Amino acid sequence: MSNQTKGVIYAAITAFFWGFLAIALKVAVRKVDPHTIVWFRFLVAFVFLLGWQLYKNPSSLKILIKPPWLLIVAAVGLSWNYLGFMLGIHYTTPSNAQLFIQFGPMMLALSGFLIFKERLSKMQLAGFLVALLGFAFFYSDQLRAFFAGKDQYNMGVLLTLSGALAWTVYAVTQKKLVTKYPAPMLNLFLFGFPTLIYLPVVDLEPVFELNWAWWLLLIFLGFNTLIAYSSLAQALRFIEANKVSVILFVNPIITFITMGILTYLSVDWIPHERFSAMTILGASLVIAGAVLVVKKSKKKEVSSPNASPE
Repeated sequence: MSNQTKGVIYAAITAFFWGFLAIALKVAVRKVDPHTIVWFRFLVAFVFLLGWQLYKNPSSLKILIKPPWLLIVAAVGLSWNYLGFMLGIHYTTPSNAQLFIQFGPMMLALSGFLIFKERLSKMQLAGFLVALLGFAFFYSDQLRAFFAGKDQYNMGVLLTLSGALAWTVYAVTQKKLVTKYPAPMLNLFLFGFPTLIYLPVVDLEPVFELNWAWWLLLIFLGFNTLIAYSSLAQALRFIEANKVSVILFVNPIITFITMGILTYLSVDWIPHERFSAMTILGASLVIAGAVLVVKKSKKKEVSSPNASPE
């Protein structure tokens, strides 16, 4: 399997899991405060990855003691990204938070051009512009809601944007680090650092009062973190940052489709969303643009010197 194919698959896995994340977080915050949810996500991901690395590669644990400074920067960025996104969902809705968190992948794409000197073919550039146009159509209703929003809503949007910017810092530093260190080793620190710094603000009393269904939801959130970010690290390892960012644009569409089904079923445990022909048009353009960007060039692929076989 080529590096291009591997990278696309890993990025698609991340987009798939993130597509359901905002909805699950919105449900979880009904019973558990945002800080504790963020801490629990990192804890579950860290514990399972730690167990795996102890079995597979115990020497990788040395990064917990002596991490490179760029990894500390990435961990700080990821720590705030989680909380900013969580608070954004708390104050707005899953789809609205998904809109403004996409500022992160947009900035990652720009970083690909400015920092990593990545180039796009004419077809890929056209795909990128089509995806951005579709993104604007897709979220036209939500953007109008922002400009007409109340103070609490707009505060949620600003918190989400701050989380998106923090995610860009994480992604750029991760892109640099993943060429020198194995992704599981990096994620071990990236999950462990926030688990430690968020510990003072954790309130576990409501968690211990939950029934088994709510516990399953929290565990799902932890595994979502583990799988999505492990896949993202591998995607950044194998393909360009701008391609990863465009694939990630698809994840809000998964959120909207799921929310559309829930709205149609008239469930009462999550706020409903509104849809229009513009939303459907935008979703179609985003998918078409993503396909154009990730489509393989006719030229023979040259393996990256930084990529090593699995």
